[in-house]
Amino acid sequence: MADLYPVAGAKIHIGGVTATQSTDFAESDFTGETWTEIDGWETMGSAGDSAEIISTKLINRGRVVKQKGTRDAGDMQNNFAIIPSDAGQTALLAAEKTTDNYAFKIVYDDMPSGGTSATTQYFVGLVTGAQEQGGGADTVRMLQSTIAINSNIVTVAAA
Repeated sequence: MADLYPVAGAKIHIGGVTATQSTDFAESDFTGETWTEIDGWETMGSAGDSAEIISTKLINRGRVVKQKGTRDAGDMQNNFAIIPSDAGQTALLAAEKTTDNYAFKIVYDDMPSGGTSATTQYFVGLVTGAQEQGGGADTVRMLQSTIAINSNIVTVAAA
């Protein structure tokens, strides 16, 4: 089994409207979801938790004491080659026009030889941006999309 896998071959999907919840999501929360692949994925943005820092300036210590605060899974910025007939891009553009959270799924191309599934990540987020992006004469028209992740990221390891 390889230790390193390329991003090439990964696929991103959009699901339906999904409400946030007060507890972390689990794989089972995404069972029964209808997924539509978003074609033309050219650049994958970053996603994953980081903690806010709570800083307290203590006069008697002459020191700032830092603690971890709330967690934020970030804003994932993805680029897509514009494919006007793609159902996934159409769904992404429609999602940007709403205030709803949507389910997302990323499937990596790392299924082991003889395996049954690849590494899969699930999360819920708001599509907060869907902007056309130009470039030079020798580039295709691009769609830059931002997903404000509003949940934990559920990672299911390849099997």
